[in-house]
Amino acid sequence: MSLKKTYSRSKPTCKVKFILPAHVGKAKSATVVGDFNDWKIDATPMKKQKEGPLAVTVELEKGRDYQFRYLVNGEQWENDDAADRYEISEFSGVENSVVSA
Repeated sequence: MSLKKTYSRSKPTCKVKFILPAHVGKAKSATVVGDFNDWKIDATPMKKQKEGPLAVTVELEKGRDYQFRYLVNGEQWENDDAADRYEISEFSGVENSVVSA
């Protein structure tokens, strides 16, 4: 798993590309779910890339931290091993990945 960040020079935003290798959870489909989409499980679907992984790019406000997780095949939750850090969810008590934009 990996995160690629691209900061805008003209706007206070950061484009974050979330990348999930297809072998993680034998992913046929995945969504990235987090603070930036109100934890809606179908709001940010990932698309299969030519090289094999699933990916999606999200534009986030610079200077903020966002908790997120991947929902793989509609049933398996995964954290990103390339996250900036992890935080315990106030709702479920599990660790969430965190990306700092």
